[in-house]
Amino acid sequence: MKTKTPLLKVDSVGIHFGGLKAVSDVNVELYPGELVGLIGPNGAGKTTFFNLLTGVYVPTEGTISLEGEDLKKRPPYKITQKGISRTFQNIRLFSELSVIDNVKVAYHSLSKHSILSSIFRMPSHFKGEKEMDEKAIEFLKIFNLDQYKDEKAKNLPYGKQRRLEIARALAANPKLLLLDEPAAGMNPQETHELMNLIALIREKFDLTVLLIEHDMPLVMGVCERIYVLDHGQLIAQGQPEEIRNNPKVIEAYLGEEVS
Repeated sequence: MKTKTPLLKVDSVGIHFGGLKAVSDVNVELYPGELVGLIGPNGAGKTTFFNLLTGVYVPTEGTISLEGEDLKKRPPYKITQKGISRTFQNIRLFSELSVIDNVKVAYHSLSKHSILSSIFRMPSHFKGEKEMDEKAIEFLKIFNLDQYKDEKAKNLPYGKQRRLEIARALAANPKLLLLDEPAAGMNPQETHELMNLIALIREKFDLTVLLIEHDMPLVMGVCERIYVLDHGQLIAQGQPEEIRNNPKVIEAYLGEEVS
């Protein structure tokens, strides 16, 4: 752990949909450079929690701060600009766009040239587009996707679409990367490669990563700490071995009390 000051601090956060408490009184701290897991049974509130962090939902209670700055009522695009980027449980690529254009989309939120320069085709527009092309190719090379740069995203095999979605999230230059079940639908070989890739990009880009995943070998293999949600509440946190042997966690997954 590189510092005692958290990058992300979630304090007593909850959200209610009518009378339903989807997430309740959750406290999470993430520190710069950490790779942390968020696990729990289906319907535990994990993706809802990601939606709270990224501004898709506004918390009913509690606070969320990034580097000490309150994010609670900021829209998603502002939160992206502040440094939180994500992937989705169900892949959300621009399927008709090329692979390289899917990555370049992320750069436009950080673009320095103005709308007017693009409309009037000014030199700053072409300079900006050239820089985005070069940066996008760099990301695609990291994910071994550069040879597919002109292919439509929908034509990529499933595993490569997953990689492209992560590449796009990284292109937004995040401080915190949220990965929502990145191994979903992958075969064991692809999952193993993904585990190595997540560890690599965390080191290469000096990122903090929060990972939702049902593949326990992946979570236990790459995460330094793990938080566990069940029915919208935090029931455990700790290192992988602690979580593996935690009676509350075992009960949540197996549906029975462990003696």
